[in-house]
Amino acid sequence: MVGSAIYRKLTELGYSNIVTRTSQELDLRNQQAVADFFNEEKPDYVFLAAAKVGGIMANNTYRADFIYENMAIQNNVIKSSYDNEVTKLMFLGSSCIYPKMAPQPLNEDLLLTGTLEPTNEPYAIAKIAGIKMAEAFRDQYGCNYISVMPTNLYGINDNYHPQNSHVLPALIRRFHEAKVNNLDEVVIWGTGTPLREFLFSDDLADACVFLMNSYNEKQFVNIGIGEDLSIKDLAELIKDVIGYTGKISFDTSKPDGTPRKLMDVSKLHALGWKHKTNLREGIKLAYEDFLSKEEATS
Repeated sequence: MVGSAIYRKLTELGYSNIVTRTSQELDLRNQQAVADFFNEEKPDYVFLAAAKVGGIMANNTYRADFIYENMAIQNNVIKSSYDNEVTKLMFLGSSCIYPKMAPQPLNEDLLLTGTLEPTNEPYAIAKIAGIKMAEAFRDQYGCNYISVMPTNLYGINDNYHPQNSHVLPALIRRFHEAKVNNLDEVVIWGTGTPLREFLFSDDLADACVFLMNSYNEKQFVNIGIGEDLSIKDLAELIKDVIGYTGKISFDTSKPDGTPRKLMDVSKLHALGWKHKTNLREGIKLAYEDFLSKEEATS
């Protein structure tokens, strides 16, 4: 999702010498394969958007996979970038790097000031390691490696898997299937009270290209919209966009995760960037994307 959004943004801006590989073409967990790719292509700028990602269930179930595979990906790409004298690299992290009970909104100085959310701790530790690795290569070798921390993302080419996707695309699938099958209710994990912030993937791509062109500092930068809403309100909004008329119920035996994750984006705003896509508009675009993929596989 993120890689394709960055590709669209670069193409839209007139960049043409863009090198990409799908995960089928290049396994970033394979150190030799990554080294061979960098040695052959010699890229000047690298957007490291690749990661093994998922929602609360996937993070908690595949704990070993999430820490090992993410660390392997970022270790291989950052080291090969250094070995091949990449001009600039951007590492994309995740808002789950912040402590579970950190004061809101989350500003960049709160990293490593408290205990992480247990359900996604392995993934968060991998992402924190990526930030620190980028900083360490900057400190030791003078590399212009920067990091950005996106809030919760959704958009074109999202993962709509019924078990392993994030909350927004998972709800799109669930409400769509409930509508198609005339189900009376949709059951959602948890209490519905946790607050979350959502950024459309094409807005993230716009911010990434903006920062790649203009930001050269050591400290990472939050990318978000600076506003959040409850999971219950999100569900009501998605229900309305999709046109589902049944009821919503909450399975309170299931975990909620972190109570709130709102990004402090004052640093990003001061640099001169703000998001463009509001949540309802973005959900409509994401739902259209979901429907096009459903039609393609049916």
